[in-house]
Amino acid sequence: MAVEAVEKLTKELQAALGADLVSLLLYGSAARGSAVPSRSDVNLLLIVRDASAEVLHRAAPALNAWARSGHRLPLIHTLAEWQDSADVFPMEIEDIRDAHHVLAGRDPLEGLATTKADLRRELEREVRGKLLYLRAGYTAAAGDGPALGELLAQALGTMLVFFRAALRLSGRAVPGDPASLVRQTAEVAGFEAAAFDWALAARQGAAPRRLAPFDPDAARYLAALERFTRYVNDLPLAG
Repeated sequence: MAVEAVEKLTKELQAALGADLVSLLLYGSAARGSAVPSRSDVNLLLIVRDASAEVLHRAAPALNAWARSGHRLPLIHTLAEWQDSADVFPMEIEDIRDAHHVLAGRDPLEGLATTKADLRRELEREVRGKLLYLRAGYTAAAGDGPALGELLAQALGTMLVFFRAALRLSGRAVPGDPASLVRQTAEVAGFEAAAFDWALAARQGAAPRRLAPFDPDAARYLAALERFTRYVNDLPLAG
């Protein structure tokens, strides 16, 4: 992670927003300690008291420079929106809660509660959407090995978020290491953990073998997601 760049952005947003800056958080793989240099995004959450155009204009120079440097722009919530989002984004909120660093302002996770019922509903909705997306992508790319590899590598980050949510619902501790996370979720959900070996290696920059057209590793990945989707579907809604 570009520590100096994050520190620079933090100071610039503090100067530009003043009292309108409620919180600036670092979350995701950089906060979790599993970021891959030159591959992982720097994920930031910016919470402001007021997200009017006037306030956003004050933040524009800093965020424009941040984006031009190749970084992902922060998620921007007002404080009221953030507090009202616990029932809509419980999966993302709990993921941030597990691994985040407060760069400026206060910790917005304090006092913010989610429910397992809301987490269960969001997880199924998001997993089903991902299955539809990945199935269509697989169909289009199946005959092109490099395209298959890109599809699997890009999907893995979202899959890890799903797996962490599933372990939380099962009452298990969530490991920070991606390989351990896949193995433990596979034990709970009953899919083949090895189906994600290629994507995990690619995520770490280990240059795994080039996938062939209609590669069986890609088919195993898709089958594992289908099994995981069935597992999530069978989780109880109560709780």
